[in-house]
Amino acid sequence: MSQNTTPALSAERIQAMREIPLEKTPSPCFIIHEDLLDQNGRILAHISATSGAKILLALKGFASFDCFPTIRPHLAGTTSSGLHEALLARDYFGGEQHVYSPAFKADEIKTLARFAHTLVFNSPQQLENSRAQLLDNNKIQLGLRINPEHSEGGCALYDPCAKGSRLGCTRAQLDHFLRQAQADFLASIDGLHFHTLCEQDADALERTAQAFEAKFGDLLHQMKWLNFGGGHHLTRPGYQIERLCAIIQHFKKHYQLEIYLEPGEAVALHTGLMATTVLDLFENNQQYHAILDCSATCHLPDVLEMPYRPSILDAAEEGVHRFNYQLGGLSCLAGDTFGTYSFDRPLQIGQRLRFLDMAHYTMVKTNTFNGVPLPAICTYSGKNGLQIKQRFGYEDYRNRLGGKR
Repeated sequence: MSQNTTPALSAERIQAMREIPLEKTPSPCFIIHEDLLDQNGRILAHISATSGAKILLALKGFASFDCFPTIRPHLAGTTSSGLHEALLARDYFGGEQHVYSPAFKADEIKTLARFAHTLVFNSPQQLENSRAQLLDNNKIQLGLRINPEHSEGGCALYDPCAKGSRLGCTRAQLDHFLRQAQADFLASIDGLHFHTLCEQDADALERTAQAFEAKFGDLLHQMKWLNFGGGHHLTRPGYQIERLCAIIQHFKKHYQLEIYLEPGEAVALHTGLMATTVLDLFENNQQYHAILDCSATCHLPDVLEMPYRPSILDAAEEGVHRFNYQLGGLSCLAGDTFGTYSFDRPLQIGQRLRFLDMAHYTMVKTNTFNGVPLPAICTYSGKNGLQIKQRFGYEDYRNRLGGKR
């Protein structure tokens, strides 16, 4: 994708972002608007109540545990991508705790088995090999991630159903395993999981669900639950909630299944910003540059990986206004840029800018390449105002590269 596919913020949310007092924040910093996060939570709770599905927070997309009290009342629990996320969920969120990983280490399974609600395995052979460690555990439920071989994404980097994918088990792989497995293997599985979407609506889920049912429907009467994975843009304006509910109701009624959804982005969609400061301005070969105190490669890597163009409050596409600048980051990577933006007046050194929709897939992906400092983390609400939750410095960079000094 060459452009950000996320719909623009509503006028109400833009006004909420304007109300955040940047003069009181460090720079750069992520700021999560907890009132907007609560609004998203209420939308998800409505979907859950209407459809009968349980909705989980995917920590891979949003794991700011200071905000968990805001969203915890609206969700059934969490889904984690490994041991450390699961421990964070156990310690700070509670509720049901679901875990999936492309592969688990033996000691991780031992630890997870003490508190996880479900463990979802990527392949039938690893599930079978792990059963011996779980024979004495009557509480944990086991799941298998499957690959319905139906692609809906436009970016190969984010397509779990791309040809030759390592994620999930195809029907051919499962049937091959079953011909050699013990007779009770299917009886040991409590549920199936698929994850195929990325920032998509219910029509994409509907097509995926039909492809899944055609290949795996004969197994569903033996299952207790079915997990539709993440990538559902449930909280974006115009999402087809009624269509989603119809899909969920079909599987619940026809197969008597508990249905799970595990959005990450949708939980924090349009709830945060990143504040940054213009450090330098110059011109090179008729290209005007603004260097910021943040970095695409260090702080917003999806800008380069997808790639996509993040929105900035009071800025437009190149050429819309008179003053156009390529916004660059602090690292030495030549391509560490956010793109070219236009403004209706010249930028000034020391000016603060607001990158929009910066709560999801940002803080969970930051890194310290070049020793570039991590952005601070703040929250804001009408009741509590601005609160600085975390600052990062030299020690955070140093300690991840060796022993403490």
